[in-house]
Amino acid sequence: MEDFLQVGVITTSHGIGGEVKVFPTTDDPKRFQHLKSVILDTGKERRTLQIQGVRFFKQFVILKFQGLDSINDVEKFRKCPLLVSRENAVKLKKDEYFVADLEGLSVRDEDGTDIGILKSVLETGANDVYVIELHDKRELLLPAIRQCVLEVNVEAGFIRIHILEGLLDET
Repeated sequence: MEDFLQVGVITTSHGIGGEVKVFPTTDDPKRFQHLKSVILDTGKERRTLQIQGVRFFKQFVILKFQGLDSINDVEKFRKCPLLVSRENAVKLKKDEYFVADLEGLSVRDEDGTDIGILKSVLETGANDVYVIELHDKRELLLPAIRQCVLEVNVEAGFIRIHILEGLLDET
């Protein structure tokens, strides 16, 4: 399990006063209003930044960090992810999981046979879709619904699924 979870990516500076434009990678961008700090991952180091101000502009979050007061202070952080520690992450409801915890899990069929790996999760309007790379290199797109996802055990490292008729048919 990841100790840190990504909540956004800095896309560019915003104005000349040290603000940055952030593309949120969280389901609820409004959560930035409740964060006191984030962890900036530069690729070389992780640095905790105190949030001084939060605004919203279209699909972006505009953040102002304490002590970073000019465009020169923040320009170098373009394309850097912003993380939160797991204890500062949103609280999940029953049967909810962080995508970072699901990706890479072993996928088993109803009988418990290992059939592949969960590569990614596509977020759609109706329900998420699990992208599963099967051992024979085919890709299975499985809707993340109760009829298909029988068990998720992050601690044990697997997901047990039921494949609906037609999802794996050869064309």
